[in-house]
Amino acid sequence: MMEYYTSDSSDSENSVKVIDYAYLLLDPEQTEDKLSTYFDEKKSFSLVERLILHHNNLVTLPNSIFKFSNTKVLDISNNGITILPDVFKYLPLTSLIAKNNLLTNNSLPKNFEKCSTLLELNLSGNQLSHFPEQILDFASLKFLYLGGNGMMEISRNIGKLQSLQMVSFGGNKLTEVPATLGLLQHLQALVLCENNIECLPANIANLHKLKSLLLHKNKLRTLPPEIVALRNLTELSLRDNPLVVRFVSDLSYNPVSLLELSARVIKLYKIPYERGEIPATLFSYMNSAHHCVNPHCKGVYFDNRVEHIKFVDFCGKYRIPLLQYLCSSKCASSASVREWKDESIDRPSRSYMMKKVLLG
Repeated sequence: MMEYYTSDSSDSENSVKVIDYAYLLLDPEQTEDKLSTYFDEKKSFSLVERLILHHNNLVTLPNSIFKFSNTKVLDISNNGITILPDVFKYLPLTSLIAKNNLLTNNSLPKNFEKCSTLLELNLSGNQLSHFPEQILDFASLKFLYLGGNGMMEISRNIGKLQSLQMVSFGGNKLTEVPATLGLLQHLQALVLCENNIECLPANIANLHKLKSLLLHKNKLRTLPPEIVALRNLTELSLRDNPLVVRFVSDLSYNPVSLLELSARVIKLYKIPYERGEIPATLFSYMNSAHHCVNPHCKGVYFDNRVEHIKFVDFCGKYRIPLLQYLCSSKCASSASVREWKDESIDRPSRSYMMKKVLLG
């Protein structure tokens, strides 16, 4: 047992700040006995600001836990706890660390007492099958760890946690990310690795303060082009995703339709046409043309296109395989690529026709 004292109190005997019973392999009864004995001598539970009980044999919390009326940090990680009582009714916690236990969604109270002081909540490494909606009432929460559970989805109400700066959902069974995640304007670190995510919402680009984005070991084949707006991004991990392992698989180039061939010729040679001279559907189709991204090609395309990977620099931090759409396979030939490899990647008039994939 480690008991920490401070010397800034007029009564040094009663100035204990931290009780540390870590790594003692105590069961609940033994923990209760040690706490009772200790406070029979020290007299006041209210002096303890940090209670450390990790790496023991606790399956429940000691009964005296609710006497720690001024405790701000409670660490009960790496035990075998199966039930988590509503500690927030009695403890003004800023940090609750309950990782690596046996907690399920049924282990949690249906509703937690609203706690405006809670800044950190760590429930990683438990057995949560779905996102615990109860935690959405912790409006001041800045650090949320829910990794290593079995969650299938992230609550679409997560946007309520507007103070979040760091959130970890790594090691779950997620297949998608809700667009509401893009509402977390203060988010600086987002961990989504080791899931089954196939795509990200475009509005992830709204996370302007994001510095770390961990996406490795998912099923991502592409990223939204808007992601290049994350100018503060300094750490990005994408290994073990299809977009890294194989950028383009089984590309096929179907024969161009007669309609598209004719429309291309009209656009290429700038043959004039006016509304009313041709059917409205054809007029709309003609105006939907996209320019080839090869700056040395004046061609256009409509529905039929050729995909090409080009590596470029992104803010001096990453090498980006840029998936570009070309009008013809000739534009993707090695000779043509060498001719325009140094051209600006911003040349296409319709930038949303590109997909930018970042490598970590």
